[in-house]
Amino acid sequence: MKKPFCFAVPLLALLLLGCSAVPDAAAYAPAEADRLTLCTSHKPEVYEPIVREFEERTGIWVTVVSGGTNELLERIADDSLDAPADVMFGGGVESLLNAADRFAPYESAERGAVSEAYRSADLRITPFSALPIVLIYNTKLIDAGQITGWRTLLDPAWRGQIAFANPAVSASNYTALCTLCQVCGGDAHSTLTTFAENLAGQQLSGSGEVIAAVADGRLPIGVTLEETAKKYIRAGYDIGLVYPAEGTSDVPDGCAILLDAPHRANAERFVDFILGADVQEMLAAEMYRRPVRGDIALGNDLPDGAILSLIPYDYEWSIAQHDAILSTWSDKMEIQP
Repeated sequence: MKKPFCFAVPLLALLLLGCSAVPDAAAYAPAEADRLTLCTSHKPEVYEPIVREFEERTGIWVTVVSGGTNELLERIADDSLDAPADVMFGGGVESLLNAADRFAPYESAERGAVSEAYRSADLRITPFSALPIVLIYNTKLIDAGQITGWRTLLDPAWRGQIAFANPAVSASNYTALCTLCQVCGGDAHSTLTTFAENLAGQQLSGSGEVIAAVADGRLPIGVTLEETAKKYIRAGYDIGLVYPAEGTSDVPDGCAILLDAPHRANAERFVDFILGADVQEMLAAEMYRRPVRGDIALGNDLPDGAILSLIPYDYEWSIAQHDAILSTWSDKMEIQP
């Protein structure tokens, strides 16, 4: 039987708190074989309970390096991290696949439980949770039904009223841009041009700003992840959620072991851990995230795939077009008034 996910405080922390005098930290430092360095683009409320529980169960000391997905991938590529890392935890699967030459293959013992829809053929990338892209709106300014789907974002009636983060910074917004192009069909360049014009030069610096901009009414509609929208709606923000009528993507975020990871065995244990049934159950029950395992029920009133009307997202196209799309987007945003 698996141990319940109890968010326990690491034993080392309890020992330190119980001492009346501050001890020599070096005396409690773990051996090199009991360490793991984790790069993560997840928010603390996602990675902290997972890391704490992993430490408690394994006795492995985890050092966390946090940042944006693209920032961390660049630092991994140019060796600018303070120390060699073991795992990249977070970032859309397509962003990780685009940087797959930096990762080592690993087939988790839990891989068989992962739904076929999320199981990457490339063993260098392990999916973690599925994250549908949704639209949101300010409920004090916009009536339900005014926002219907992706084509709303191309309607000139909404020019200058859309909250969207820079896709060169936000991996989820790059996925959103590709989803928009794939849903609308036709010429992607034309779709990108129309959407860029509708933003009227208002591009946010990160995905975290989208919720704030919509909630305070500065930009009354926006594009974000289902997880983010659900969390803030529950917190009482004046936000409504729309599952696009044309369908949407649910690209999972992922995890990958770095090439030449100095603590390879510990990295493999971490990958197995996040795919475990109890961690995946916690995602569904407490974090508004969709588990990638097929044996875990959805929680928090998350609709099933039929309501979402999921599209067959073209990963190969989004990866192959990555640089071209971002270059086109940058050019279009620079010429906006």
